[in-house]
Amino acid sequence: MSKKQTILRILYILTAVIAVSSVISYLILMKEKEWMAFYLACCGGVLILNLIMIIIFVNKNMKK
Repeated sequence: MSKKQTILRILYILTAVIAVSSVISYLILMKEKEWMAFYLACCGGVLILNLIMIIIFVNKNMKK
């Protein structure tokens, strides 16, 4: 397995974990603290967008 594939696999796993955790935290906190739930969901979304940009740049610029 090449270095590029390993890095991409790790980034995909991190993206999935952050997405699942932000959805779960939103659903748990939605009833008690609505603004905190929304804030955590938005923070998760920003992290996911950053990881997607990293994935695009790794695909484009890293050699096999």
